Amino acid sequence: MDNIRNFCIIAHIDHGKSTLADRLLMKTGTLDERDFQNQVLDDMDLERERGITIKSHAIQMEHEHEGKKYLLNLIDTPGHVDFSYEVSRSIAACEGALLIVDATQGIQAQTISVLYQAIDNDLEIIPVLNKMDMESAMPDEVTDQIVDLIGCDPEEIIGASGKTGMGVEEILEAIINRISAPQGDPEAPLQALIFDSVYNSFRGIFAYFRVMNGTIHKGDLVKFLATEKEYGADEVGVLKLKPEARDSLSAGDVGYIISGIKTSKEVKVGDTITHVARPCEDNVEGFEDVKPMVFAGVYPVDADDYEDLRASIEKLQLNDASLTFIPESSAALGFGFRCGFLGLLHMEIIQERLDREFNMDVITTVPNVSFNVISTKGELVEVHNPSGLPVSTAIDHIEEPYIIAQVISQADYVGSIMKLCLDKRGILKNQVYLTSNRVEITFEMPLAEIVFDFYDKLKSISKGYASFDYHPLDYKKADLVKLDILLNGEMVDALSTLIHRDNAYDFGKRICVKLKELIPRQQYEVAIQAAIGAKVISRETVKAVRKDVTAKCYGGDITRKRKLLEKQKKGKKRMRQVGNIEVPQSAFMAVLKLD
Repeated sequence: MDNIRNFCIIAHIDHGKSTLADRLLMKTGTLDERDFQNQVLDDMDLERERGITIKSHAIQMEHEHEGKKYLLNLIDTPGHVDFSYEVSRSIAACEGALLIVDATQGIQAQTISVLYQAIDNDLEIIPVLNKMDMESAMPDEVTDQIVDLIGCDPEEIIGASGKTGMGVEEILEAIINRISAPQGDPEAPLQALIFDSVYNSFRGIFAYFRVMNGTIHKGDLVKFLATEKEYGADEVGVLKLKPEARDSLSAGDVGYIISGIKTSKEVKVGDTITHVARPCEDNVEGFEDVKPMVFAGVYPVDADDYEDLRASIEKLQLNDASLTFIPESSAALGFGFRCGFLGLLHMEIIQERLDREFNMDVITTVPNVSFNVISTKGELVEVHNPSGLPVSTAIDHIEEPYIIAQVISQADYVGSIMKLCLDKRGILKNQVYLTSNRVEITFEMPLAEIVFDFYDKLKSISKGYASFDYHPLDYKKADLVKLDILLNGEMVDALSTLIHRDNAYDFGKRICVKLKELIPRQQYEVAIQAAIGAKVISRETVKAVRKDVTAKCYGGDITRKRKLLEKQKKGKKRMRQVGNIEVPQSAFMAVLKLD
């Protein structure tokens, strides 16, 4: 066990974690030139295309140092705020962390929040300054920021470059010398923490785990504590570039187990594996259940695909434990699921993965957050969906979730960032200058205001420099109204939103104008209305496509033309009574991008 080191790589998005991980794999000979490709651990097409890490990836490296062989278990983690749950799980399975900071950008909001998580878990932090080969690097300035943040000596910070491979040797040395070997007793009853799982259509579910105490052998009868199910360990092994089978894994090791599990509900991330014959006393303290921030309905385009969609979401949930879902139905869209996501990027990625990995065509409704409704009887009802709102006469008041938002930016953009946050009903709490040119602004704001396009706007007004991180605060009373969208007097429940009264009129007007562009013209007039309760606050009309029935009347009496037009009008009216309007998927998506 003295020769094992478990560590993860943490950083803000786009600070070069995956590239540096490539260098470590090359240096330790885990990856040869022939198999090399950039960001080798990012194995999803989506990750490659967007240049972001979505999943944390575990891999084992072997490295010789001063004549001794060491086993290094590396977990590369995502950097975007929407995937912070992946990071919390990786941290739980490690003893140390490489904190990577981009020398050209300095410390960002996500870096700070992830760092606090690592410190809470007593991880040894090794600070690394990446991208030192770039002309715009500011090593001295960023070194000062890191020293201020973690209170280390400037000598402890390793300068490196993922592109050129500079500093990789020093990083490996620091991992071996500074990070402690895992603690645990190989002779004790088995106790292993599941930190991830993937679905394989041939072999069932691979559960990735970290052994805290004890030893697991191939063929052992094991039990999962949370579900209390028992299985035979058909195969155990370690995670190299491809999974490699081993006869046994003992305390401190990170590996995988295949036990022929086919149903995804039976594997819970954060669960503990133990032996049936000699069980451990208690669960491993891992990480708490994730709390989704954003809710949206996901519906199959074709109603017959409902069961396939359920199976797809369950398999996806294995790979992404922060996704939650419950069945729901909608008058406009039929049967589907109300899914909980950690943010808008998370929602977009899930939608994209359903399409690519499972070939599912889905419609996603307007995202919203969960509200607490206090009824006139004093009962509390949790509402995830505007259509689940009780009648207005039964509501005493509604409470909405608030968050603490931290924005770190260059001082030049403070004015425009403050205006953005105040427009979103934010309350300024604090403003701290980290250096002469970097400022951290703390706001208290409603989560509902961030759900739409806050992140995109923040990036554009700060020219990409501002970074943003948030954590939940609590629920506060708010003046919210339900805004309904009506097409020809029929309510489209999938477009309903709960919105602050002050913003409702403006938002209703913009939705109507947008829908007018997107709804195709019919043979009859289509009225698009936005209403609060029975009061219509905005209306647009999609004009009918009509044939010129008076073309054959040239000259003659006006009554001849009038008779033909009246006849046409009657036909249109009859058509309108039986016609129903298909709302295109682009309409649901456009509501997200309203500006």
